[in-house]
Amino acid sequence: MKIDGFILGDFETNCYVVRADELAVDCLIIDIGFNPDELVASLVEKKQNPAAMVLTHGHADHIVGLDHVRRRFPQIKVYIHELDAPMLGDANANLSAFVEGAYTAEPADVLLRDGDIVEEAGIRLEVLHTPGHTPGGICLYARQEGLVFVGDTLFADSVGRTDFPGGDMGQLIRSIRNKLLSLPDSTVAYPGHGSRTTIGRERRANPFLI
Repeated sequence: MKIDGFILGDFETNCYVVRADELAVDCLIIDIGFNPDELVASLVEKKQNPAAMVLTHGHADHIVGLDHVRRRFPQIKVYIHELDAPMLGDANANLSAFVEGAYTAEPADVLLRDGDIVEEAGIRLEVLHTPGHTPGGICLYARQEGLVFVGDTLFADSVGRTDFPGGDMGQLIRSIRNKLLSLPDSTVAYPGHGSRTTIGRERRANPFLI
């Protein structure tokens, strides 16, 4: 699996372009932040074809570039968990009304639930529903490759905020313990902000989990 990371916008959102291997043209995008021009330009320059975009949750800093990508790649399919799906059309719920102007998007193409499998561009990702940051927050586990995209559920030495509407710290910690800490320690975690880490490191050193 080949992963290219882009840090987008003032919120420094980690957005990932994932391909089955170095030679693959088809790709899958995970999250899309503010100011996605760099990411889109890279796709065009490298003649890569984004088959799908999976949104780990519905906050503005992970969805607001969606229209930009859809205009350039109208064939792209958009996935989001069913509980966060309404946030795409609600500027208050996705928090864009409070940052850089109200943003809404057309509905997603596919609504996800816990245990679903996303299979796009030769990539297989298992959906782990990890509510707490948002009701429909998800992580995406590539079992064979030993890695997981954790959105804003888990960070290096920290966890996602829960002071936004729909947040719940107790629920978030349970989600992390039940869904992420059950993965092998060697599993590499790619978060929505900041540097990557491993499940084992967070199990041992994350102050919210020990």
